Amino acid sequence: MDGSGPFSCPICLEPLREPVTLPCGHNFCLACLGALWPHRSAGGTGGPGGAARCPLCQEPFPDGLQLRKNHTLSELLQLRQGAGPGPMSSPTSGPARSPTPEPSAPSAPPLAPEPSAPCAPEPWATGEEPVRCDACPEGAARSAARSCLSCLASFCAAHLGPHERSPALRGHRLVPPLRRLEESLCPRHLRPLERYCRAERLCLCQACAAQEHRGHELVPLEQERALQEAEQPKILSAVDDRMDELGASIAQSRRTVALIKSAAVAERERVSQLCAEAAAALQGFQTELLGFIKEGESALLSRSQGDLWRQEEQRNRLSRARHNLSQVPEADSVSFLQEFLALRLALEEGCGPGPGPPRELSFTKSSQAVRAVRDALVSACGSQWEQLRGLGGDADGLQKLGPEADVESQDADSTNLLDSEAPRDYFLKFAYIVDLDSDTADKFLQLFGTKGVKRVLCPINYPESPTRFTHCEQVLGEGALDRGTYYWEVEIIEGWVSVGVMAEGFSPQEPYDRGRLGRNGHSCCLQWNGRGFSVWFHGLEATLPHAFSPTVGVCLEYADRALAFYAVRDGKLSLLRRLKASRPRRSGALASPADPFQSRLDSHFGELFNHRLKPAFFLESVDAHLQIGPLKKSCISVLKRR
Repeated sequence: MDGSGPFSCPICLEPLREPVTLPCGHNFCLACLGALWPHRSAGGTGGPGGAARCPLCQEPFPDGLQLRKNHTLSELLQLRQGAGPGPMSSPTSGPARSPTPEPSAPSAPPLAPEPSAPCAPEPWATGEEPVRCDACPEGAARSAARSCLSCLASFCAAHLGPHERSPALRGHRLVPPLRRLEESLCPRHLRPLERYCRAERLCLCQACAAQEHRGHELVPLEQERALQEAEQPKILSAVDDRMDELGASIAQSRRTVALIKSAAVAERERVSQLCAEAAAALQGFQTELLGFIKEGESALLSRSQGDLWRQEEQRNRLSRARHNLSQVPEADSVSFLQEFLALRLALEEGCGPGPGPPRELSFTKSSQAVRAVRDALVSACGSQWEQLRGLGGDADGLQKLGPEADVESQDADSTNLLDSEAPRDYFLKFAYIVDLDSDTADKFLQLFGTKGVKRVLCPINYPESPTRFTHCEQVLGEGALDRGTYYWEVEIIEGWVSVGVMAEGFSPQEPYDRGRLGRNGHSCCLQWNGRGFSVWFHGLEATLPHAFSPTVGVCLEYADRALAFYAVRDGKLSLLRRLKASRPRRSGALASPADPFQSRLDSHFGELFNHRLKPAFFLESVDAHLQIGPLKKSCISVLKRR
């Protein structure tokens, strides 16, 4: 049988089995069409890309077309196989009958079928599974030699013959084997993608190129690929560099995440431990108070109950003596005199006034002590919580995560500073009530309560204290500050005054030249010298070009390692100077003119915050007088408005 005869399937090149006829007139095996279009069921045909097409002539036909077995052609095939090889009359020439060879034309022997290629799959150098032929029987498919973009199928060398011999198939576009042929078709026109639009960076078919992309720069796919492959090393190098950068950034981010988690765990443990210690202290305080109440109750009860017993006993004696006197007969004078004498003696025993109630019960003050502790605890918790909430939305309020965060910078004119004029209400939420510590006041300083201080000529006979300044007219505030943000105000009434902070452990016996505020590395201050303001730190001074302001605000920012001084006027704060170490400049950046004071800040100011700090005041002139601002009422009004 001729492998390319009219009774052979153009796909498998074998005799037709269960032949079906397409509307264009071409015949195929039903199984071959099913293998060629695997996404179609036996009841319908079509390619995976859209409308069905004939594998030979590419004529489209409706998707709903039902393929049915051509029974007439099947009967003819059966008759031909039963009669043996030989010429056969056309199916349309008349009824089918057994053909006989003509004497003058001896029958030619049938042509042998084309030898098939080996069934073993060809090895691929890449090691990937090779693309299989879509026309080979399932389970014995050979490696595809080419893929047809028109048929949307891949063929081995044996089944590629029709595309090489048939004039109708020679116009099909054959390419190296492709795994996903549908991706090589235009989804709109179901035509091969042959052009590349450089304007929109898209692969196009001829229809798209002629319609939507008319006037664009269009080139063949092979030409564009060659151009892109020339740029591939450069792009791959950039990709490698970017991946290296991302790898380093990812590693840093992972370290940051791990550090945040470990810091949170450690802080959680510290908070739990401190709260447990505070609870234990409160429990111990409660136990001591309950014992104190019990002891006071026992002492007072023993005395009061003894008095009660004595009074009741005296009353009973009087009652008995009176009753006995009333029972004496009128004629018995001896008994009368005896009983009357007993009544008189019983009366004389109780002549003194009985003990009155105690003036006060000492143990009743326990509730007052507990109430004071409770109020102080609630106030302290609220204050600390407000400070934490105030820092919660500021990235600078976080604990620094690395050595590079120890020194940050912000010069006085930095854009990250607060505005030159800021509302006072903003700072009042960080208000800290400063009370002067009388145990630190120099003997030439007279205190007025806990808020006022004035320098005097005659020394004051203060009691001895290891924390009292002996060579400098200075005084510190009570309490030490070690975290959060604090704000307080000072009113300069008269004379030369310095306002600032000092480390808690600084020796008050230091000599005058090293013990004053700002003349050492353990303190810094703002000074008013009668002519202008200046700031001092570590023995260096920087003058400020600001006019005198009687009220000065001080803001200590522990999280940011900064100390700022403000002039307070009409409910607004104007920045005088903010002391803080500068951020190290990048290499290659233009350096500003040398500033010795800022250099000293950069070198040593951060070390000041390694200590707990106290508000400090230095009264330099003999008439110096200052008053610490009363912020309590202002703070309450601000909180009410908020």
